[in-house]
Parts: sequence; C-alpha cells; structure tokens
Amino acid sequence: MIDNKSSLPTYSLKLLWLLIFFVVLIWSAIDPKDYFTWFLEVFPALLGLMVLAVTYQKFPLSRLTYVLILLHCIVLMIGGHYTYAQVPLFDTFAQWFGWQRNHYDKLGHFIQGFVPACIAREILLRLQVVKNERWLVTFVLCFCLAFSAFYELVEWWAALAVGKDAEAFLGTQGYVWDTQSDMLLALIGSIVFLVACRKWQDSSMQNSSYIVALL
Repeated sequence: MIDNKSSLPTYSLKLLWLLIFFVVLIWSAIDPKDYFTWFLEVFPALLGLMVLAVTYQKFPLSRLTYVLILLHCIVLMIGGHYTYAQVPLFDTFAQWFGWQRNHYDKLGHFIQGFVPACIAREILLRLQVVKNERWLVTFVLCFCLAFSAFYELVEWWAALAVGKDAEAFLGTQGYVWDTQSDMLLALIGSIVFLVACRKWQDSSMQNSSYIVALL
C-alpha cells in the first residue's frame, strides 16, 4: 500500500505530466505545416499515452521513465508541427555549422534509441527476464535496434501507401543513407543511456514508492 504522503506528490506529478503533454499537443495541432504529416508524426505519442493509461495501475513505471517518455512525445509533437525537415531552431543550427540539411530528424532518432532503452531496461529488470548485466545490455541494444528498424519499415509502408505526400513524414531531405543513419543514431542513443543513465534509473526505481509497493 502507498500512504497518503507518498501518493500526493505522485498524483501531482501525474497531473503535471498530462498538462504538459496536452499543452504541447494542442500547440502542435494549431496550424501545422501539414495535418496529414502532423497526424503521422504525433500518432506514436497518442498511442503511447493510451498504453500508459492502460498499464498505469498494474505496472506503473519509474518517474525517470515517465519523464523521458514525455520528452520523446514532445520531440514527436514538435516534428509534427513543423515537419522534421523544417524545425526553425535546427535551420538556425544548419546556418551556424554549415550543415547541408536540417538535422532535427537525427535528434528524433537519437531519442528513439535513448528512451526505448530506458523503457526496455526497466521492464526487463522488474520482470526479471534477464539477471546477468551483460545479457541485459545485449537485450536492450537488440530491442532498440529492432524498434528503430521496425519504425523505418513503417515509414516505408507509409511512403508506398500515400506516395509523394509521405515525403515530409520520411524527412530524408535527399540523403541517400538516411535510413541507415537513423538506425545508427538510435543505437548511439541506446548506448548513451546505458552508459550514462543506468545508475540514475536504478535510483529512480528504488525511490518510486508506487513501484516498491508492487515488488
């Protein structure tokens, strides 16, 4: 059981999480570059919200994981509003550093490895699927690469289904190695999480009273 003192901040944080999510979602939906592209980009965030809502009571995640999932959703919503090839801040970066393209999509794919690594590691640890640390790292990296590869397949299927209208969703910007570099960035993101954040995640899981109560 969770006492009232521990449940109050948890409830407040949940409301704050939802407030940020829907404020950014509404902003993202106001006059985006293209509503079809917006839907394609934002749909994973909406799907993720539904999954979190369904699993919250039976399998709540640590606060760090929820924060990172929200960050990932925000990245998706920004990309949906502007399209990944036209995020203004990264146009500015392109001018500063002499880039030939807008690299916001690469940030998105880095996050696509970083955040799933957090989710996969927590689930594998809490369900005790893998107890050996080396195998845990291997499973997390394999999951993140598989997830990234599957997303590239989804982009390909979308392109086949809608033709030229999917160009903004793909965000290749004429780069022939876009798919491969996207998966590489996801792999790098997952490695960065495992190297830099695993102890932080362990601490977050131990300090989350609603998780401890279920263990």
